[in-house]
Amino acid sequence: MSEQYRWTPITDRDAEAWAELTNHLAVVDGTEEFYAAEDRLEELQGEHIDTQQDTVAVWSGEQMVGFGTVWVKPNPDREGWAAVGLDGGVHADHRRRGVGTELMNQLEARGAESAAAKLPEHPMHFSTGGGLEGSSGRAFHHRRGYQAARYFNLMGRGLATSDSAETILGRRMPHDVVIRAPGPQDEKAVFEAHAAAFVDHWGSAAPVASRWHQQWVSRSGRLDVSRIAVDETGTVLSYVLCGQWVPRELYVNVVGTVPQARGRGLSSAALASTIHAAVATGDYDVIDLDVDSDSPTGAARIYERLGFRTKLTTALMRKHLD
Repeated sequence: MSEQYRWTPITDRDAEAWAELTNHLAVVDGTEEFYAAEDRLEELQGEHIDTQQDTVAVWSGEQMVGFGTVWVKPNPDREGWAAVGLDGGVHADHRRRGVGTELMNQLEARGAESAAAKLPEHPMHFSTGGGLEGSSGRAFHHRRGYQAARYFNLMGRGLATSDSAETILGRRMPHDVVIRAPGPQDEKAVFEAHAAAFVDHWGSAAPVASRWHQQWVSRSGRLDVSRIAVDETGTVLSYVLCGQWVPRELYVNVVGTVPQARGRGLSSAALASTIHAAVATGDYDVIDLDVDSDSPTGAARIYERLGFRTKLTTALMRKHLD
């Protein structure tokens, strides 16, 4: 590989360059994963990341042309694996020069070291985004021994409508729960509901309260158009939490229902209420979400009934270490 490149950790002062690179990759690779510099800075300042050890920037002069990050889930996943997540990319003008290979070599080495230290009694696997079908990224990871382990659909719905929540839902809203926007006082209750809702989902691991708090108070969060469904005791049964990274676009970060409340249409009702709230603000033109194509709750069919349509499908790729 040419010696023209400079390799450093990603620091706070690199947030703008990092955002510029990731937004370039979103366009050239068609993934629609856009970030503002402020979002990247917030990520760097989170307590879950050691920027000196878990991030890599590749520079050509003053331009960031490659990046990589590593994180290890603090708890083993439901199958007992230490889950190591790897993310990264190389600018289109600097591919096929060995940058991506060296990036992955460094990320895998750091990931294996970190997982062995944090969860020493558990076998480990690496996970990374595989992009779109036929993409160079998917082929690259396949050559390194990764296989597509799961597929996720990015779905979207236009918001140019004056429909009520019931019109969007296609039936009357449930009357045995209260559906409302969450407030700061609901953080712990929604966290507990989330821990229960995803315990049987593929790849899930017990969430951590400190990480949840970071997401709850993040600059991208949009609690005003998020929704929770609570029963007469105030127990959270279902929730829809939203964020925003792109002007005029609302993104649904997570939808969940506790197991004992499934089958009552609560997540559909909460999402219909979110859609209506987003329309009412006048701040958004579209609402997007990602869904596991094999979700045990049949989530994709629920979203289709609410007017969402698949925009693209990406793969999550995985490699197990013996």
